[in-house]
Amino acid sequence: MWNKFLNNEKGFTGLEAAIVLVAFVVVAAVFSYVMLGAGFYTTQKSQEVVHTGVAQASSSVELSGDVISCGADGELKNLTMFLQLTSGGSPVDVNQTLIVFTSRDHKPTDLKNGPTYEENSMSNYTVAARYNDNEDYLIDKLEKFEVRIPLAPYNITANEEFQLEIKPPQGATYTIHRQAPASITTQMVLN
Repeated sequence: MWNKFLNNEKGFTGLEAAIVLVAFVVVAAVFSYVMLGAGFYTTQKSQEVVHTGVAQASSSVELSGDVISCGADGELKNLTMFLQLTSGGSPVDVNQTLIVFTSRDHKPTDLKNGPTYEENSMSNYTVAARYNDNEDYLIDKLEKFEVRIPLAPYNITANEEFQLEIKPPQGATYTIHRQAPASITTQMVLN
């Protein structure tokens, strides 16, 4: 009677099938865990990229009011403009903000914030005044900075076009295109 049970191998086939099934389930579980982990990692990185992009795009400046220029001897001598944050923008450090001047006769020139206004400077602009400020050089919400740029070294004459690019350390570049008026006077609004 015992020989009958010992020669029958059908029970082992069922056990082998169970082992193979368990192995498939374990492999599938490990594979799904790896795939879910990779998916979560990708989702996290995507969120970081989106948040970084939003932060960079939201920290930008814009022009507030008119661009005013003073002239003499048929040339523009300086330019005054008021900068403020865009709606919902992050604070912008004026000391790290670059203004690039370009005209027909001058290649792009980088201007950095200088401590004092120098009429013949080709490398500095100056923050002449700060309104609603908190004694730092960050343009915060509701603050306006009066920026004065010397134009005397560039010899901008009547009807000549020029461009200013305001480049904050983070955020979008703000470009201002202007043209000197046909008749240059002591004070003008450049449209």
